[in-house]
Amino acid sequence: MKKRLLGLAMAVLMTFAFVIHANGEEAKPETTPEAKAEAKPEAKATLSPEDIKNVLKAVKDNLGLSIYLQGGYTFNFRNPDSGTNEQRIFDKDANTFLIDLAQIQFAKDAPVGGLGYKLKVSFGETAKFIHSAGLGKADDVVDLTEAYINYVAPLGSGLKLQFGKFATYHGAEVIEARDDFNYSRSFLFNYAIPFTHTGFMAGYTFSKAFTANLYVVNGWDVTNDNNKGKTFGASFVVTPIEPFSMNFGFMYGPEQPDNSSNYRFLFDWVGMLKATKNLTFVVNTDYAHEDKDPLNSGKNSKWYGVAGYVKYDFTDFFSTSIRAEYFNDKDGVRTGIAQKLKEITITPEFKIAKNLLVRPEYRHDWSDKNGFDSQHNTLDKKSQDTIAIGMMYTW
Repeated sequence: MKKRLLGLAMAVLMTFAFVIHANGEEAKPETTPEAKAEAKPEAKATLSPEDIKNVLKAVKDNLGLSIYLQGGYTFNFRNPDSGTNEQRIFDKDANTFLIDLAQIQFAKDAPVGGLGYKLKVSFGETAKFIHSAGLGKADDVVDLTEAYINYVAPLGSGLKLQFGKFATYHGAEVIEARDDFNYSRSFLFNYAIPFTHTGFMAGYTFSKAFTANLYVVNGWDVTNDNNKGKTFGASFVVTPIEPFSMNFGFMYGPEQPDNSSNYRFLFDWVGMLKATKNLTFVVNTDYAHEDKDPLNSGKNSKWYGVAGYVKYDFTDFFSTSIRAEYFNDKDGVRTGIAQKLKEITITPEFKIAKNLLVRPEYRHDWSDKNGFDSQHNTLDKKSQDTIAIGMMYTW
């Protein structure tokens, strides 16, 4: 899988390098046989650094190429022998430097009456945790995160149709930390909602105040469906007044392997208020229920929570975000422990350069159960404290 993805990326780049280089050569005038005899053999053509730069720029402009790198260090004050920040996913490794995410992406927005696409391949530790079933092994450091085509039919404001694998429409956060307020991810993003879907979407913007999207997908983090049923979803973006917007998301369908009778329901709500030019508030709440959950001894299970965010931009260079949240894994089917988790995170942000972000971060997690490691023992403490520094670069 790794070799195929890397080979595909290299083949695309080499093809475009050849085409652009060939098109850029000027036509040579014809020469007489005498002139050919006197002419010295030409030096073998090579691509200079400037040629390579121009090729990459052409690929970026024409194919929507972008590259994203993300890395950091998370220090756990308990310095656990397990080397693990418990109840975390993307920043699970304690006291070690990580290049946790590297991405190559090709993307083009579909014009009205035309086609668009997105192809996103992820590498690194994060790739291990976002694999959808049927695509990649648990310890694979390469993930085909998104791969879809879309078409905007010339009906009214434009009817958008999309097919393939795409990131979930739920939640206030995304896989790439640069597009979040904080470096670490919330419990809600880690446990309450899926990461990706594979299937079909249709969306229509009725007005500036209302957009609707309908989904038919294989399910939660599933590329190859694990049962005979399909999961149906909908999202509605409502903007009653310009500074305030809301996103209502729903999913309903069977998610258990080889079982199309027991259904899972998810409700997700995100509200955003741009109070001033520099001050932004966000609230995210999730509620989920599953029938006859095998992870709960065949009984019904549910999980729910709420997270609040505030971000203030002091200058164009510096901002600070605070996140506080509560997550109730009532039956222990999401985290493995029936517990009530809470956390508060403080994340300053420095824009070092146009495309380079640096975020130091302090986070305090606590639970009503022993869900965290001490130095020499596992799951014997009710809290943990970490500090981190994350760096994010986009080209």
